[in-house]
Amino acid sequence: MRILLVEDDTLLGNGIEAGLKHSGFTIDWAKNGHEAQLALETGSYELLVLDIGLPIINGMDLLKRLRREGNHTPVLMLTARDSIADRVKGLDAGADDYLLKPFDLSELVARIHALTRRAHGRSSTPIHYTDLIFEPKQYWVRKGSETIQLSPKESAILGALLNHCGTALSRSQLENSLYGWNEEIESNAVEVHVYHLRQKLGANLIKTIRGVGYLIRKESS
Repeated sequence: MRILLVEDDTLLGNGIEAGLKHSGFTIDWAKNGHEAQLALETGSYELLVLDIGLPIINGMDLLKRLRREGNHTPVLMLTARDSIADRVKGLDAGADDYLLKPFDLSELVARIHALTRRAHGRSSTPIHYTDLIFEPKQYWVRKGSETIQLSPKESAILGALLNHCGTALSRSQLENSLYGWNEEIESNAVEVHVYHLRQKLGANLIKTIRGVGYLIRKESS
C-alpha cells in the first residue's frame, strides 16, 4: 500500500516513515503543502496522512482543495489541536479520521488499516477470495488448511491486485505499491514477485494481460 505522509516536523516524520515502512507500507514523505500537492498531481496513493500545521499550504487548505477537485483519497489528519471545534472543522473539510499528537505508532497503523478497509468496502482485515484468505497485516494466505507465508513485497502486490479485482494493473502501478521516492526500483522486481506468488498460490490466480499488466479476475457470482 502506497501512502503519502505530509509532515513538516523532521523528527516526527522520520519516526512515522520508519515505523510505517517497518509495517509493510510504501511511503512518500512531503514536508510541506506544496510538495504534497505536486505529489498528488503526479502520483497515486491509497491513503494520505496529513498534518494540519504545514508551511506554504496548510493541511486544511490542501484537504479542501483535494475534495473540491474530486479527489476522494482517504485522509487521516494529524493534529496537536485538541478542541472539538477544530476536529469538526477538519471532518467537515473532508477528513476521514483524526489522530491527536502525540500518538502511538500502533494506533496510527490500526487507523490506516481501518480506513483502507472502509475505502474498499470491507469490514474486517482478512480478504476472502475463492478458497483463499489473505491477511495483509501478517503477510500470509490461508489456502484450505495450509498457511502460506509471503514476503512484504509479495503481500503488497497481492493486496493491490485483490483490491482491484477485475482491473488489470500495469507494471508501473504495481511498482508504485512497492517503492517510495528514495528507493531504487529493482529490475524485473514485479515479474519476480508475481512468479513467486504463482509458485505459492497457484499458476492460474494471477493472469498476465499482454501489453497491459496483471489481473486477478472477479469471483464469478
